[in-house]
Amino acid sequence: MNGSGPAPTASRGRRSGPGAAYRRLTVEQRRQQLLDAALTLFAERAPEEVSLDDVAHAAGVSRPLVYRYFPGGKPQLYEAALRSAADRMEQCFAEPRTGPLTERLSRVLDRYLACVDEYGTGFSALLRGGSVAETARTSAIVDEVRRAAAGQILLHLDVPRPGLRLRTTLRTWIAAVEAASLIWIDEEKQPPADQLRAWLLDHFVALLAATAAGDAETRGVLRGALRRERPDGPGGDLARRLLALLPDSGHLLGTAGDATPSAGAASPAVPRPAGPPPSGPPSSGPPPSGPAPSASARSTPAPPAPGPADGRGPGKEAR
Repeated sequence: MNGSGPAPTASRGRRSGPGAAYRRLTVEQRRQQLLDAALTLFAERAPEEVSLDDVAHAAGVSRPLVYRYFPGGKPQLYEAALRSAADRMEQCFAEPRTGPLTERLSRVLDRYLACVDEYGTGFSALLRGGSVAETARTSAIVDEVRRAAAGQILLHLDVPRPGLRLRTTLRTWIAAVEAASLIWIDEEKQPPADQLRAWLLDHFVALLAATAAGDAETRGVLRGALRRERPDGPGGDLARRLLALLPDSGHLLGTAGDATPSAGAASPAVPRPAGPPPSGPPSSGPPPSGPAPSASARSTPAPPAPGPADGRGPGKEAR
């Protein structure tokens, strides 16, 4: 009953509604019907909670008919359904290479979030892993989708052979998008999809900028992308919001300069330590400006006031 046993034999002479429907569909149409029914169920429940009987009922066919198309039972059906969903997901990444980068990526994110919205719980179970239906092949399908996403971004960045830092940056962002998608599902699709998309787009630009600060390749990629942005587009909007933060961070911009004065700048006055001047030859520098100190000012500091045990009166020097 759990869909993992041998395929049962379909009864001969069956002429029910599903049987009649079977005659009206081609083999490929029937297979796709079963996959669509499975994907709908996987979108509502975790894969381990869906049986072949559930799929047969949703498709309006008999359980033996499901086995006819998927003799490996539920694992084979799940893998095929996942492959179908991955193909649709990869189609979300296809985008013409025209216009500003942020506007292209914005459209890709809209399509991606629409897929996440459609598959819901099934998408969440797929990315979180740990499902009893998960195999090495299903994990490979998920990784293939991630590689396809990274490849499309590199295509739009016009970087065929990226360095380690840029590759790591893109993979980090893709992982962040997946995590945000899972949280979005858990939070009942809040915030609205358009707000989530704008936030993820900001993350992409900010992560590129952070990497560009220490990586020449990423810096060149980011500069090229920013030159194609429009003031009224997502890139211009993010730039204005970031610039509004600068007045609150101006004190950070002078930290490095204060630590290392530039050539020709006056050094800040450093107080001289108390006590007698250091021994050694006199300085060869120019004499200090201003009136000469008095003899009393040049004398060594007075010793501490005598205690009752030394017997010296005030003003007597110790020998």
